[in-house]
Amino acid sequence: MRRGKAARTVLPLDALADAGPTEGRPDPVDLLEQQATARVPELIPLRYGRMSESPFAFYRGSALVMAHDLAKTPDSGLRAQLCGDAHLSNFGVFGSPERRMLFDANDFDETLPGPFEWDVKRLLASVELAARANDFSRKERRQAVLGAARAYREAVREFARQATLAVWYAHASVEEMMDEILTDLPGRSVRRTRATVSKARSSDHLRAVEKLTALVGGHRRFVADPPLLVPLRDLMDEGHAAVRMHDLLVAYRTSLQDDRRHLLEQYRLVDMARKVVGVGSVGTRAWIMLLQGTDENDLIVLQAKEAQASVLEEFAGASDYGNHAQRVVEGQRLMQAASDIFLGWQRVVGVDDVERDFYVRQLRDWKGSFPVDELIPAGMARYSELCAWSLARAHSRSGDRVTIAAYLGSSDRADEALAEYAAAYADRIETDHARLVEAIESGRLPAVKGV
Repeated sequence: MRRGKAARTVLPLDALADAGPTEGRPDPVDLLEQQATARVPELIPLRYGRMSESPFAFYRGSALVMAHDLAKTPDSGLRAQLCGDAHLSNFGVFGSPERRMLFDANDFDETLPGPFEWDVKRLLASVELAARANDFSRKERRQAVLGAARAYREAVREFARQATLAVWYAHASVEEMMDEILTDLPGRSVRRTRATVSKARSSDHLRAVEKLTALVGGHRRFVADPPLLVPLRDLMDEGHAAVRMHDLLVAYRTSLQDDRRHLLEQYRLVDMARKVVGVGSVGTRAWIMLLQGTDENDLIVLQAKEAQASVLEEFAGASDYGNHAQRVVEGQRLMQAASDIFLGWQRVVGVDDVERDFYVRQLRDWKGSFPVDELIPAGMARYSELCAWSLARAHSRSGDRVTIAAYLGSSDRADEALAEYAAAYADRIETDHARLVEAIESGRLPAVKGV
């Protein structure tokens, strides 16, 4: 490893195992209720229902709870651009503008600069929780978490040896690494991995149009599937709302490069609908927009998703961007190896006449997620290591990779400490999940399950 700046931290590696105090900790249910006040009221029961399915599902929707806990732990002082919600289900495959299939993080709603280990801890705790949900033994869980921690540490050390431009160009090409991914995996995992990649490759704009729309009076329109997808015509005065979203499309173009702006200007808005996405995002305002080009067969689907303040801002500092959607977009561009050509942002008066920040992207573009709940131990280990490598590459682009590498060192001390953290924090999340289930069963929180 080349020599770099002296480490700017005295935090012992063993301190990475500290999960923070439980005494005086905010009630997780209280935090979820506070967060719900800024979301669409009728969708909150759906969010609670999805989070109640398992401790891992609760974890996916409770980034705010973990942010409170992380803020109570000692940190390294070594900052990088954080994903902010780096759990296993927020990684996957997608298509680059050059039509390569890449693997990377794919959710940046909470992105913000902060201590690099906050992302690592969130990833590793998700490995532990996902492994528990899949009924892995204690030894199998520990091996998966340690493998991911080691993969992160070794990747940062490798990036520290590389020139800055080489780090910037680094990417995980699915085609190039497929043989390596499948090495030593049993037949079931090999079949599932190939199926996931094949499905993602077919999940493009044409498939989105086919799946979400139907011919209505000779024109393509979104098909209602409430509460998951509700066309604008079924929600409110269509003319008023369409004007608002048309304004969003026109204004957001200014955040695109000139060539991409020219491309988008060849399409016009023909329909829109509200679409529920994810677990943690349920309740935020998310719209899908059907755009038509030269004729009825030239269609694309864009998503306009509301961006609220990052859950990390209270603890890691306010964003440099006054627009939360710009924060998301700029963070994504900094962390991802390649980003959607239509990715942009704008602040507009929404369909409810309230000014909000939205970022815009394609709804599908070779996007696909691995079925974490179906992974066996060998597959979970490989997948977790790939996620950890991708996170290390993202942090190496934005943070001081030489100093982070020097801090983590060449031994397994950091791996062991982070694995201890993951196990301890997973225990806490199981307790939090039980609190949520209790609040639902007592009638304190409304929940709609199985949707």
